[in-house]
Amino acid sequence: MVDGDRFPTQRDGRAVAAELGAAGLADALEIGRGGFGIVYRCRQPDLDRTVAVKVLIDVGDGNRERFLREERAMGRLTGHRHIMSVLQVGQTDSGYPYLVMPYFAAGSLDVRIRRHGAMTVGDALELGEKLAGALAAAHQMGILHRDIKPGNVLYSDDGEPVLSDWGIARIAGGFQTATGTFTGSPAFTAPEILGGNVPSHASDIYALGASLFCALTAHVPFERRSGEQVVAQFLRIATEPAPDLRVSGIPDDVASLIESAMSRRPEQRPAADAFRDMLRAARIRRGRAGTAALPTSESSHPDRPQLSGLAGRTLGSLPPELTSFVGRRAELAKVRDLLARSRLVTLTGVGGVGKTRLALRAAAKASRRFADGVRVVELSELHDASMLVYAIAAGLGLREDLVRSQQDVLVEFLSCRKLLLVMDNCEQVVDAAAKLAEWLLSACPDLRMLITSRERLGVAGESILRLSPLGSDAVDLFAARAAQSVPGFRVSEGNRSTVAAICSKVDGLSLGIELAAARLRAMSPEQLLQRLHNRYALLSNATRGAPQRQQTLGYSIGWSYDLCTPSEQRVWSHLSVFAGSFVLEAAEYICAADLSTEAFDDILTALVDKSVVIRTEAEGSVRFRLIDTLRHYGLDRIEDVAEFHELRMRHLYWYRSWAGQAAADFFGPRQLDWIRFVEAEIHNFREAAEFALTVPGGDPLELIVALQWYGIAHGTFNETRRALEQGLAAVPQEPTIVRVKALHALAMIAGGQGDITTAAGCATEARGLAAQLADPVANGLASIAEGFAAVLNSQLDIAAAHLDDAIAASDDPIVQISAMMLRGWVLQAHGDTGRALVWQEKALAIAVSAGETAFQSYGLWSIGIGWWRHGNVDRAEQLLQQGIQLAQLVDDARQCAALLEALGWIANARGNPHRAAVLLGAAEHLGRSSGVSPSPLPDLAAFHDECEQSACEALGATAFHSAWLEGSAFGLDESVRYALDADPGTR
Repeated sequence: MVDGDRFPTQRDGRAVAAELGAAGLADALEIGRGGFGIVYRCRQPDLDRTVAVKVLIDVGDGNRERFLREERAMGRLTGHRHIMSVLQVGQTDSGYPYLVMPYFAAGSLDVRIRRHGAMTVGDALELGEKLAGALAAAHQMGILHRDIKPGNVLYSDDGEPVLSDWGIARIAGGFQTATGTFTGSPAFTAPEILGGNVPSHASDIYALGASLFCALTAHVPFERRSGEQVVAQFLRIATEPAPDLRVSGIPDDVASLIESAMSRRPEQRPAADAFRDMLRAARIRRGRAGTAALPTSESSHPDRPQLSGLAGRTLGSLPPELTSFVGRRAELAKVRDLLARSRLVTLTGVGGVGKTRLALRAAAKASRRFADGVRVVELSELHDASMLVYAIAAGLGLREDLVRSQQDVLVEFLSCRKLLLVMDNCEQVVDAAAKLAEWLLSACPDLRMLITSRERLGVAGESILRLSPLGSDAVDLFAARAAQSVPGFRVSEGNRSTVAAICSKVDGLSLGIELAAARLRAMSPEQLLQRLHNRYALLSNATRGAPQRQQTLGYSIGWSYDLCTPSEQRVWSHLSVFAGSFVLEAAEYICAADLSTEAFDDILTALVDKSVVIRTEAEGSVRFRLIDTLRHYGLDRIEDVAEFHELRMRHLYWYRSWAGQAAADFFGPRQLDWIRFVEAEIHNFREAAEFALTVPGGDPLELIVALQWYGIAHGTFNETRRALEQGLAAVPQEPTIVRVKALHALAMIAGGQGDITTAAGCATEARGLAAQLADPVANGLASIAEGFAAVLNSQLDIAAAHLDDAIAASDDPIVQISAMMLRGWVLQAHGDTGRALVWQEKALAIAVSAGETAFQSYGLWSIGIGWWRHGNVDRAEQLLQQGIQLAQLVDDARQCAALLEALGWIANARGNPHRAAVLLGAAEHLGRSSGVSPSPLPDLAAFHDECEQSACEALGATAFHSAWLEGSAFGLDESVRYALDADPGTR
């Protein structure tokens, strides 16, 4: 039977079933059959479970080795959530090897697709993310699957996908399939395998990509055509790119991911872990998946340190204030209001923010409302939660009773008193404090409680005031404490900026400010600021009588860190990779690689509750951030260099991906949304770009070019130019569209700053690279750069030729608008205002039809100046005022400067030299702040000079200078308000 016919008969099956029963696998029911074996559903009575048993019937021709290889592969991978586990292996009495696995009644992905059709994009991305994670685990152990297809993806009872059938798996160092031998399913097999090459990690990725293609479309990527032979199908798979998913309505970014996995060139396919991360990023961008199973929850509270003493001090009343109370007026009023309305008020905030001091001052202010006064119990030295009741009783001066419990003694004392109980520093015994508060408040009707803790108690009726670091009060606190350390010290105009920088460096933390001020005994404010790079070492050794946690900034932050669970500590450290604030989805993608969505959300919530992470909400958008002191502490806790590098790479990938989306969608109706998005994330984009410049394969230029439109629209020309120069220097001078885009942007910025040499050099290099590319956009941008350089050199005919080339080269809207606007400027310089307006109106029409904002502002400026030159002052002013309102929307200081400049010319022409001087001063100030001149083109400089000279002569030098200074003091919004003032008396 073992060595006979390879296709088993029903009689063989019955015999095998009987032998399985003898091996403790009862009630064998055949549920699947293949060329080499049978799969049974069996019951294991001893374990009261149903299992699947795969039995090898044909043990000849190397099939036994194949079966044993599957056993070894599954054995090594058992335990992974998305890989089929092996429960048992054995051999029947007749020598048939068998493999016992979990039985999943839900069926396979293939069955689901056949029954229900294509999956949604979100479900397919989540499926791919999980399977790619399973592959990553296998590849890391040197195991290839070699037969990934929908039929080999099963669904567990809780709905999780499980990668099964490792029968042709290859284990590194084990049995090798000979080159040219094909094993696997053709429709899901990589082209190089069909060509006879040896399987690899990349071929597994191809099969996964093809399976996801099938999941998204409900058909295989290369379906056999009517009458097509198998060899012809193989030839198509081996020679043609993957079919375009976009024709099936699949989003571009998802289609691109599948195409990368199914690339014909194995070296261009991502590794399994990278593919998992790419799929996760795409999924998160579309909304959080809700189908992931919950992980095993860990205890949210670690073992507490043992008792090292009872209450730190025993207080019958409020302690005396040894220093003045500075600032916090709004918070003080809020606490008093909460105490009037709520019986339990908790002040939360990061360590060192000033919770204790505010609580004591608020209690002192409210003391008259309590007939039995205020009692304060300090709990920072209490580490055994079971001793909390005894600590409170001791703090109130109560003795232990030999008959009654201490709880009863405490209730008896408080129940008959109208009293405010302040419990200071409860975070290390927060659970016990919550229970005690509920108990005391229910038993003592006139008791009110004021709690300070780094996290809330979380009980019913609790009112919470989260204390933020000091803002404008920080400088006042520093001044007060510095004067105590160095009598006679005061904040002056000469040192105010330095003091403000010191306060900013310690994140406005009251403890940090007080420790810093104490250092003035040995150094000047300037020296102190220079040394604050090592804030934890410097800010120590303050008041000897202070609790230990308040004697150094590092100890204070370390106290918070030690109160976190290991999982919370790890996420804190990982979140430190963010510069500035961040959104939940970014945090999940970058910092939760080994956590489920639910587990990560719980940890992040805990960190917010513990005042480690600050949550803010504006206009319906929730963001999070670590103050800089906590961020640097978290970074210092990451000791694994490889782990830190991986975090930075994930941060880079996330923000590079978003930058690409922003650039692709910038010219359209969502432009303002993208500008606001980049503005909110600008610190993270900068961090990502800086890292990309230093790491191999970082592709910094791609990220920098994607962000250049934000920089240009936002008027940050100096920063954008510096980034472009760094990016260009960091990558090879190869002919790529990205490099041409960077050179074009740098030429336009440098030219606007009067750097004609750099602009011309960039234009020349761009033309050389574009000549090697068959790309219309590259040619168009190179021609625009050449045209602009020619304009700057007053070579108007040459400029016109280049710009005509650009218009003809590409129908890209940005190429068209830029070239048309410059073409209009060339015609205006020639004196042909009529034709110039035609070109500029065309450019404006493109911008208007696209629904974008920034280019409309540029167009209105160009057309407004055209009408000004044409003599129609009213029309010009109307267009320029429309333009400045749009420029204000995108916060474009440079464009506002150009529009203010032109409105100044009009004011002077209307006979109002004072208004003209104010507008010129405002334009000069905004232009200088953005890094370019408000009159970047040569012929416009003449209008500026003429206006300035005329207004100065009309007003006199002193009055002109005074008006100019008035305008130069304006910010952007004030400048725009002035420019839009329709009062005829001011025009």
